[in-house]
Amino acid sequence: MSFYHVYKQLKLLDFEGFLNSVTSNDIKRILHKDLINDEDFLMLLSPAAEECLEALAQKAHRVTVQHFGKTIQLFNPIYISDHCVNHCTYCSFSVTNQFKRQKLTMEEVDREAKNLASNGIKHILILTGESKLHSSVSYIKETVEVLKKYFSSISIEINPLDTEEYKQLREAGVDGVTVYQEVYNEDVYRDFHVKGPKRNYRYRLDTPERGCEAGLRSVNIGTLLGLDNWRKEVFFTGMHANYLQNKYIDTEIGLSLPRIRPHLGNFNPRSEVNDKAFVQSLVALRLLLPRSGITLSTRESAVFRDHLIPLGITRMSAGASTEVGGYSLESQGTNQFQISDERGVRDICDALYKKGYQPIFKDWIHS
Repeated sequence: MSFYHVYKQLKLLDFEGFLNSVTSNDIKRILHKDLINDEDFLMLLSPAAEECLEALAQKAHRVTVQHFGKTIQLFNPIYISDHCVNHCTYCSFSVTNQFKRQKLTMEEVDREAKNLASNGIKHILILTGESKLHSSVSYIKETVEVLKKYFSSISIEINPLDTEEYKQLREAGVDGVTVYQEVYNEDVYRDFHVKGPKRNYRYRLDTPERGCEAGLRSVNIGTLLGLDNWRKEVFFTGMHANYLQNKYIDTEIGLSLPRIRPHLGNFNPRSEVNDKAFVQSLVALRLLLPRSGITLSTRESAVFRDHLIPLGITRMSAGASTEVGGYSLESQGTNQFQISDERGVRDICDALYKKGYQPIFKDWIHS
């Protein structure tokens, strides 16, 4: 059994009827519970929960401090290739977009790594477009060998792999994987993924589980907010994380809530996700999954990111670039999406200190 079978049952729920039946008294009852169940979680995503958002945010803060303290782990993404074989309507790297594609040599990877390491950050996330030809397992392994000289923790966000391939990368020094389902609604998934291996909904959905089975230390999942009804998408994200956390107790399961940002192309979000909806999603996930790390990307503005810090966030990128060679090359690539928070590492640290939080540069080392 995989999460797909759980999803098939969950999608039969009368979401609209249930969400509209929730009252403020239901939310106040949940506020007094130490642990919430699946039904409570869905209630926290209802329109009625908006009336209690301040109280929910305060509880999310208390829960986060209880499990993580007042700390935020910092990391940097590093884009090493933007070649892609998929046509995804919402992404700059889509195979249909015409721009000069790039792939870093090992010398260029080393140069990028040196620049990044000078900021003090020790956690790195390798990103590529989805092309097995240009971003093969052997190429990723070569890159990891270079990055290991500079960083303590190396995660990947690349095309989905088989379990044995993840094992190879784990042995090479990779300790985490991030993979977004993008949209859990299987009925609309193919509308956004027009061409390429990414059209295989089931294979992508099972990818986090293959990472767990391969023995990776951490697995991070999420949905791209704006592709479908946010209340349902956040619910499926929470249920997916909960499923993985209960089944693979030795793996750290984390989440991200990226919102669609401008990119190369003319895609417009199908579902509006305003700041209030984002906050509601964040605090609901925190109360369902008190032990899960939650990442906040530079897709969000500096002001909004600062306000979100106390509400459940445990991990942030800082001084990020979403283009190949963005840290050191004169001829830089095309952004995967536009960044909103362009502050450097030092500025992010200062913002954390002002809120009484401690930035964490390193909490893991290769064995």
